[in-house]
Amino acid sequence: MISEQMQQAFNDQINAELYSAYLYASMSAYYQSVNLPGFASWMRIQVQEEMLHATFMFDFVLARGGRLTLQPIAGPPAEWPNPRQPFVDAYTHETLVTQRIDNLVNLAVAERDHASTAFLQWFITEQVEEEANADKVVKQMQFAGEGSGLFMIDRDLATRIFTPPVNPPIGG
Repeated sequence: MISEQMQQAFNDQINAELYSAYLYASMSAYYQSVNLPGFASWMRIQVQEEMLHATFMFDFVLARGGRLTLQPIAGPPAEWPNPRQPFVDAYTHETLVTQRIDNLVNLAVAERDHASTAFLQWFITEQVEEEANADKVVKQMQFAGEGSGLFMIDRDLATRIFTPPVNPPIGG
């Protein structure tokens, strides 16, 4: 059985994961509007990943006998001043998500909730990848500027494919 405090923390994180999906959907729409379909596609895959993260947590809480309380999801920004800014914002957002996951782990450790601690290890590894992926594109865009290099990055990002994890933390 999951504690009330841990259950609430997971409910809050599910909301944060769903907000992440909204944010990336908005970024995808922005990129589509400025004719960068590869960037838009990359962000759509992020939407799928964030929805999957929320689903994993959803299933975990239920498997532990917990109760889900879905909360309103805040609206994300819809405009950015230039094509680089959404990726800068995505990187910053992922660092905040990492902090949230770390806080969940800290709570699980404090409560001696070994099941939650083990479950969250997958997310710790996932966040290292999430931050690195966004940071890589930010650095490429900084180097390329807004000239033809941007279109080369766009072409490269269009090749990304959504691949669900082989070993999800639960369910699957």
